[in-house]
Amino acid sequence: MSSSEEPTVTERGSGSKDDKHDGGDKKEGGGGFIEKVKDFIHDIGEKIEEAVGFGKPTADVSGIHIPHISIHRADIVVDVLIKNPNPVPIPLVDIDYLIDSDGRKLVSGLIPDAGTIHARGEETVKIPVSLVFDDIRSTYKDIQPGSIIPYLVRVVLLVDVPVIGRIKIPLEKSGEVPVPYKPDVDVEKIKFHRFSFEETTATLHLKLENKNDFDLGLNMLQYEMWLGDDQIASAELTETAKIEKQGITRMEVPFSFRPKDFGSAVWDMIRGRGTGYTIKGKIDVDTPFGNMKLPISKEGGTTRIKKDDDDDDNETKIEVLLFLSTQDGAAERM
Repeated sequence: MSSSEEPTVTERGSGSKDDKHDGGDKKEGGGGFIEKVKDFIHDIGEKIEEAVGFGKPTADVSGIHIPHISIHRADIVVDVLIKNPNPVPIPLVDIDYLIDSDGRKLVSGLIPDAGTIHARGEETVKIPVSLVFDDIRSTYKDIQPGSIIPYLVRVVLLVDVPVIGRIKIPLEKSGEVPVPYKPDVDVEKIKFHRFSFEETTATLHLKLENKNDFDLGLNMLQYEMWLGDDQIASAELTETAKIEKQGITRMEVPFSFRPKDFGSAVWDMIRGRGTGYTIKGKIDVDTPFGNMKLPISKEGGTTRIKKDDDDDDNETKIEVLLFLSTQDGAAERM
């Protein structure tokens, strides 16, 4: 958004106070000697400005980008386009910035000696800002993970123009930024298709719940799964799926492992005893605010073999289909 107000001008040097001896310096017809000198300098300045072509620079917030966002912080870059109509370079003395949400300050800062704008040219100045979500949530308790908050960027540029003096150019631009929340992952069941001591194949039935107020476009799932202290599966899947805001999606993930290489946890599961499981990893997703990599984790779940009369929904069910090779080579299901 371009500055909607006329840039404010700060004259070089300090302004003089009212003369204490008004009567002594005034002549017939009005203003005193000091006032006439000021008018003379102002007229000379205007004539030099007209002759040389000095003018006031303009600026605009040309874009706001979020190159990185995670559950911990958002890195924001504000692009400010500054145009210098003058025949000489002008220094950008300071950049003063503030980001607030509904009148509450999120972050502010000052960038001194921000560079030089070329003569009769334009420059895009990038202002990097980081929003740390833990700091924001600790200050404003009503900002919850998974929400989208409005923001207003306020920028004041201080430039030094020859003849004219120092000029403040105020700018504003609004937008929205999410406070991401990691999806909830759970193992609904593990279905074993073929079992042997050398290699067992199975399908992991995962449930992913999006607790954010925006959709997630799943590009990649990376995970590791343990039964007790034994890691039985790990993979990276490039399966695409859409997880709607506050919605649930389910995935079937094939994997294989060698039971003979593992400890008691796998055998406890096969014998029907409860076995704790852990799943950790991350997902790569597209959002309306850019790409994100969000962690997934679930610890303390319990697995056991599903029985026909088992209606306990508080534990992850495991369906086991066991196949043994008979002497004639045919597969026999137990």
